[in-house]
Amino acid sequence: MSSHLQSSLEAGLAALNQGDYQSAIATLEAVVTEAEVSPTGLQAQIGLVIAYTRSGNIPQAISLCETLTTSDNSQVQEWAENTLEQLTIRRQTETSAGEDDTGFVPFDNSSPIPPSLALPPPILPPPKITSSPPTESVIKLPPPPPPPPPPPPQNINLGDGNVDQISPKKQTKKLSPTSRTPAQVTTVKWQKAGRAKVWQPLPPISLIPLRLLSAGTFMVLFWVLRELLKWLMGTTNHVLLKLPFLKPLQFLYYDPSNYLVLLLVVALGISPWALDWLLTNWYGQKSLEKDLLNRYSHEAIRVIHRYSQQRGWNFPKLSILPIAAPIAFAYGNLPRTTRIVVSHGLLEQLEIDEIATIYASQLAHVRHWDVAVMSLVLLVTIPVHKLYQQVSNWGDKISLPWGRKIVSVFSSLVYGVWYVLNSTALLLSQLRLYHSDRVACDTTGNPNGLTRALLKIAMGIAKDIEKQAHTSWQLESLNLAIPVSCRQSISLGSTAPRISFESFLMWDYLNPYRYWFTINNTHPLMGDRIRSIGQIARHWHLANEINIESQQSLKLKPQSFLLNIAPVLGIPLGMVLAGFIWLVWQLAYGIKWLNLKWIYDDWTFVLGCMLIGVSVGILIRINFFFPDIKPNTIQTEERFPNLLSNPTALPIDSNPIHLVGTLLGRQGIGNSLGQDLILCSPMGLVKLHYIPWWGTTNNPQDLIGRQVIVTGWIRRGATPWIDIYTLQTQSGKTINSPHPILSTVIAVAATAWGAYLLLIG
Repeated sequence: MSSHLQSSLEAGLAALNQGDYQSAIATLEAVVTEAEVSPTGLQAQIGLVIAYTRSGNIPQAISLCETLTTSDNSQVQEWAENTLEQLTIRRQTETSAGEDDTGFVPFDNSSPIPPSLALPPPILPPPKITSSPPTESVIKLPPPPPPPPPPPPQNINLGDGNVDQISPKKQTKKLSPTSRTPAQVTTVKWQKAGRAKVWQPLPPISLIPLRLLSAGTFMVLFWVLRELLKWLMGTTNHVLLKLPFLKPLQFLYYDPSNYLVLLLVVALGISPWALDWLLTNWYGQKSLEKDLLNRYSHEAIRVIHRYSQQRGWNFPKLSILPIAAPIAFAYGNLPRTTRIVVSHGLLEQLEIDEIATIYASQLAHVRHWDVAVMSLVLLVTIPVHKLYQQVSNWGDKISLPWGRKIVSVFSSLVYGVWYVLNSTALLLSQLRLYHSDRVACDTTGNPNGLTRALLKIAMGIAKDIEKQAHTSWQLESLNLAIPVSCRQSISLGSTAPRISFESFLMWDYLNPYRYWFTINNTHPLMGDRIRSIGQIARHWHLANEINIESQQSLKLKPQSFLLNIAPVLGIPLGMVLAGFIWLVWQLAYGIKWLNLKWIYDDWTFVLGCMLIGVSVGILIRINFFFPDIKPNTIQTEERFPNLLSNPTALPIDSNPIHLVGTLLGRQGIGNSLGQDLILCSPMGLVKLHYIPWWGTTNNPQDLIGRQVIVTGWIRRGATPWIDIYTLQTQSGKTINSPHPILSTVIAVAATAWGAYLLLIG
């Protein structure tokens, strides 16, 4: 046995005996991958069975036991058969005790492994295991794990979406701010920085940019809807024209602009009641009584009363969603039609003053009138997302492969439409949160409470994603309107306290090129938000909950950034090329040397030059963006915190990485594009980017819920992610993600299209 495998096995067994099951699993799986059938590999597999069992992954433990029952070593075979019997009894006991639909049952991992289950150190050198009698084997085997105690009763169940379950009359445990202990609060030591007792109101700032952006969002939404509608009408008539015995419909040739404007105005007027219906029937929304909110946060009630009375508003309608993730949003078109919605998770996971700051931030959206436009966007996007969900669920029930392919394409198309419509409000969603944070601080005098609330929301969303093993439909469809986005919560909310908030957020306020990477983000950078909130705290002479210094951005050389955006720079360079070509051909025509003026009087050739410019930019960047992954350059989880907390990093700084963890994500057709793939590693969650390749039989969705080894390039932008190179299982199954190949294909296609336009005009 090599010294490397020897030390790895000992490290894995030591972690197992210390109760660090995730580290034990990662280490022992690596040993099994290198030496599966050797005595070392068998010893590692035995340790994995115990680690899986102790960490609650009974299906994986059973699967590995079934493999060990076929071992040539009779002693291993006997142990595996006995253990398999015990695990089967355990699984049946948990199922009858109320196992959930996903097959997951939580276990109490607080107690260490008893001595009877501790694996002894391996004997060196171990003999080669064959089918010889048991006396020739020197592996010492632990006894099978004993049956577990019955699972604890669950007081609150959110599974059926009924908010009545949190009513005080139906709880077995009284829910009050003094009795609840939010889970994530125990993982981070909060400074509990104070709040202002008496404070001067903040000086007013101009709302003109926010108002203009709200109007611009309405116009962009109208334009996108009109173009989609015109495409649909034109495609319908084109199909009808090609079919026999059918004629195109004449009204589909009309310009739909006037009718669409009228429809949007009507939708804006009825948006409060229409969203009431959608959220009640599709999300289980219920009315939140003042008395119940008062039990969670009496300060929130006072803030709403005072804020409404000062402006002559009625007390807004309060609602609650049966969602475990902490979220909140407001909708309506006028102050008197405003509804403020919070989730059950927000009331459970935030403290009294933190809940009040979130309600104050939602009142700010009403005051600034951006809530009206956001309500219209939600009214348009929620039904489209629901269609995407229903089509995906329906397609998962189809058994014919070609039928699933067709439904998968249609589902992806609907998702693309939802994504485009959702993107019309990206800039408004970012800007309005800076204003609402300011009003929340000014209203409550509690900037530190707002800081804690935002970070706890991120942690709660990450915890919900990890618990459900995917991003829920509700979170995805409402993401645009909630205080913290799902995407930025994945790593930010799951790496604490392994990485301090101060370290993680440095990129958000120190990197000079950070705003370029928020163009497609629904929310502003968390570090920037917390720094702005911290400035308010310092203005009132308060200590900061998160010590983010108000300092200038770092000075970085622009070469890496320019290389990062090379495809974008190709657009203006292509326009310069088009101008040069036009000038040359005009001169050639003027001196009667060559007559191609009929081509280049058609300005379509400018688009061709721009496409060629983009292609050149992609080809220049590709080798830097996807460098070769070599053993001496690859990073492991020990370097993961440093990679995330480096404020000078850019996506072009492609660090090859090798991580072990559980693959999370939505299963089925609803994840055909790989848009919901997340790695749950011992260091936290990280988003994965996978390129689906048409015609391949391997799919990462087949590995969801399993332990995988991810190799790829980790990138630090507005949110961290990993571009997958390979996904590998313990058994050796490998799935490739052709990022470099796709980039090359796109570059070649852009060049071909550009050349075609350049030649024919």
